[in-house]
Amino acid sequence: MTLPPGKLFLVAAILFVAALAQTAGPSSLPASADHLVASGPAGPPPSLKISTVSKTSAKPVHRTGRKSQRTGSTAVADDWTLANDGKVLYLTFDDGPQVTYTPQVLAVLARHHAKATFFVLGREAAAHPELVALTRRQGHHIGNHTWDHPMLTHLPLKRIREEIFSGVKSKCFRPPYRDTNATVAAVAAANHQRQILWDVDTNDWEKPGAAAIEHEILRGARPGAIILMHDGGGTRTQTVAALDRALTKLTARGYTFRALPC
Repeated sequence: MTLPPGKLFLVAAILFVAALAQTAGPSSLPASADHLVASGPAGPPPSLKISTVSKTSAKPVHRTGRKSQRTGSTAVADDWTLANDGKVLYLTFDDGPQVTYTPQVLAVLARHHAKATFFVLGREAAAHPELVALTRRQGHHIGNHTWDHPMLTHLPLKRIREEIFSGVKSKCFRPPYRDTNATVAAVAAANHQRQILWDVDTNDWEKPGAAAIEHEILRGARPGAIILMHDGGGTRTQTVAALDRALTKLTARGYTFRALPC
């Protein structure tokens, strides 16, 4: 049977609409840095072990202060709400553990009933696991400072993932040299670690003298501040002496010292 031209046009229109309904679907989204790392790490060299921890956001945690900029809220979740309404300081130590100076720092902290956070290098933690265990036994927390302390933003994505995923098990990650960007933060998030920066840089790595380091600690002290020092990466005699004197004065001012929620 031959249909009139008008009916042929109507049938063709109905078939065209039906075909569109079957093929239509949600639009695709463009890839981002998060998508680049979501499929899992490329993996470190065979001698390195990958660590993973419970999932947490990777928004940087730090407060506005000298040599710092606020890039994210510190109160995203209950366990990441840092105490900033009382006289609480967060002492942090990078680049250890080190056989001479880490025990000395631990002794000073114990003498002042202070807790701290140690951002350790994977290579040093692997060489001195007993010091990592001792630090944890004394009530301090451990953070990931990469495996080998590189400038992460100078590396290709695969190497960034190797450095971060090969670090110690922790909820916290600190980029060496404060060298970070959106890709670094996204890789840390893929490793279920939150990026932690700092408010006060004591510049103790320059070895300016114990008095100068102590001055920077005291000058930067304010409720909730995160203070950067080092127990590894070189001779830290000045840091140990400055820490002891500063904690005596800060305790007299009513400060207490807690570990970050790592």
